[in-house]
Amino acid sequence: MSLPTPASGLSRRRFLASSTGAALALAAAPSLFAVGTGETAARDRPLRLAMIGFGAQGRVLVEALLKVPDVRIVALCDMWDYARVYGERLLKSNGLEVTGYRDVEELLAKEKDLDAAIIATPDVFHAPHTIACLRAGLHVYCEKMMSNTVEGARSMVVAMRETGRLLQIGHQRRSNPRYLVTRDRVLGEARLAGRITGAQAQWNRAVSEDLGWPKKAAIPADVLAAYGYPDMHTFRNWRWFKKFGGGPLSDLGAHQIDVFNWFLGRLPSTVIASGGNDFYKNHEWFDNAMVIYEFPLAEGTARAFYQVQTTTSSGGGYWEQFMGNEGTVRISENPNSTVFYREAAAPSWEEWVRKNYLRANAAPAPEPGAKVDARETAALATYRLPVVTNKAIHQYHLENFFQAIRGRTKLNCPADEAFRSEYVIFKAIEAVESRRLVTIEEPVI
Repeated sequence: MSLPTPASGLSRRRFLASSTGAALALAAAPSLFAVGTGETAARDRPLRLAMIGFGAQGRVLVEALLKVPDVRIVALCDMWDYARVYGERLLKSNGLEVTGYRDVEELLAKEKDLDAAIIATPDVFHAPHTIACLRAGLHVYCEKMMSNTVEGARSMVVAMRETGRLLQIGHQRRSNPRYLVTRDRVLGEARLAGRITGAQAQWNRAVSEDLGWPKKAAIPADVLAAYGYPDMHTFRNWRWFKKFGGGPLSDLGAHQIDVFNWFLGRLPSTVIASGGNDFYKNHEWFDNAMVIYEFPLAEGTARAFYQVQTTTSSGGGYWEQFMGNEGTVRISENPNSTVFYREAAAPSWEEWVRKNYLRANAAPAPEPGAKVDARETAALATYRLPVVTNKAIHQYHLENFFQAIRGRTKLNCPADEAFRSEYVIFKAIEAVESRRLVTIEEPVI
C-alpha cells in the first residue's frame, strides 16, 4: 500500500503539485450530482469490489460488506502479509475466493473487471490510493479522514471531478436512519429544540498500551522503509504520528464535528482550542483536546464544544448533543446513549408523540427520603427515538454508496461535501497547536 513513487508512475511532490493546481482551476466548478451514470450504473449483476487495507477499520468494513447483498469482494490488498493472509482466510470462510496483493499498483494492473474500491489504509495513503483507483475507472468509498493534509483531501475532490467517478467518504452517521430522523424531523420539521444555542460532543477513551504485533509476523525493515515506516511500532501506531495520521481530532472528532456541521447546516466561523501530550510522551500527536467552535446561525450565535480524551473513559460514551431553548437532543450510534429532553416551559410534544416522531419515557420514581434543593432545576421529561436500526453501523453508508453506483440515489457524503466539513477539523488542529483563535473561511475546492 505504498505511496506512488517515480517507478510506479507519480512522485508525491508531482502528485501534490498537480492536484493543487487543478484545485485552483476547478474552484468554481459545480459539485457533482453524485449519482452513478453509464454502463456500470445500469448493471444488475453483483458489484465487484477491491478491499484496500485490512487493519482494524478494514475488518469492520468487511464485516458490514459481508451483510450487503449483490456485492462481492474479489481482491484484497494490504502491505502486511499477516493481515492480508488473515483477510483472505476470513473471506474464504464466507465463501469468497479473493486474490491478495501487497501493492495497489499491482492490484489495479491485474484486476480489470472491478466496479469499486473500498479504502481503509492509513490517512496518508488515502489520497494517492483513491486517486489511483478513480483514474483506473473505479468508484471509491474511502474512510475518513480524507487525508492527513488539506492538500491531500482537496486533491481527492479534484480527481473525483476530473474522472466523473463517485467518491463517498466514510462519515457513516450521514446514512444512519436514526441520525436522519433526528436531523430532518425532530430538529428540522418539528423544531423541538427551539432556537439552538449550543452543542456538545465527546469521545473519551481510557489509557491503553500502544499496539504490538506477533514477533514472527514483523515486517522486514526494507519493506517498512519502502512504505515510509521507520519501524514496526510506528507502523502499528501510525495514528499517533504526523506523517501518517491526524491524531484524535482526526480519528474520533472527524465523525462528531461533521455532525455539528451537518445538523447546523453550515460551517463555523471561528475555533479556539487547547490540547497537549498529557500522558503519552512517545506520541507526536496530542492525546487530549478541547475545542470550541462558533456558528453564526440565522437566529444568533451557537457555540459547539468538542472534547476528546484518550486518558479517561468517563463521560458516558460517545455522543453528540444539540441544546435549544425548548429542548435538548442527545444522539449516538449507541441507542442507549440517545435521549431527548423537553424544557418544562416548552410547548407540548404530544403532537409529535402521536406522529411517532418520538416516545415519552416514564418519569423516574423519586428516591425514598431524597431532598432537592429549591435552587436545583427539576428533572426534565425525557423521550426516546422510535427508530430501530438492525444493521452494522457502516452498512447503511456502504449501501448508499452501492445504490448511487447503480444510479438509484445520490451519495450521502460525496467528497466535496466531506472536504468542507473536514476542513474545520484541520482548523481545530491549527488552533490547538497555535494556541490562538483561528478564523474559518469557506474553503477553496
